[in-house]
Amino acid sequence: MLSMIVVLGIYYWSVFERFNSQVMTTDEQLQFWSKAILIAIPVSIITKIVVMIIFVIINYIITREKMAGFEDERDKLIELKATRNSYIIFGIGFFVSLAVLAFGYPPKYMFISIILGGIASEIFDNLSKFYYHRKGV
Repeated sequence: MLSMIVVLGIYYWSVFERFNSQVMTTDEQLQFWSKAILIAIPVSIITKIVVMIIFVIINYIITREKMAGFEDERDKLIELKATRNSYIIFGIGFFVSLAVLAFGYPPKYMFISIILGGIASEIFDNLSKFYYHRKGV
């Protein structure tokens, strides 16, 4: 979770810096933010893969045990509940982004709220999994 926050934080910070250094029309703003979000998706996926690989390697070096490759019904239930919670948070973020646009704010605020909703849903997904594992659901 921390690696995702750091990587996406650095990525969006550079995007915001580039955006603030340019003067754009509304159409150019929409195109800029759409590209930024489309690039963020593979960056996020690649980061998750790299972090998982590093985690497995470090775990193997420390414990000399391979990672368990099975998933029981409890794990599947936890995954479903965490995914549900994540979708709810992203849906709220999406509706907030539409409300921002409906109240007359520039399009950049709509995209910023979509980005923040996506990051919040990712964080909430991981926190939900942690909570449900600790709770024993």
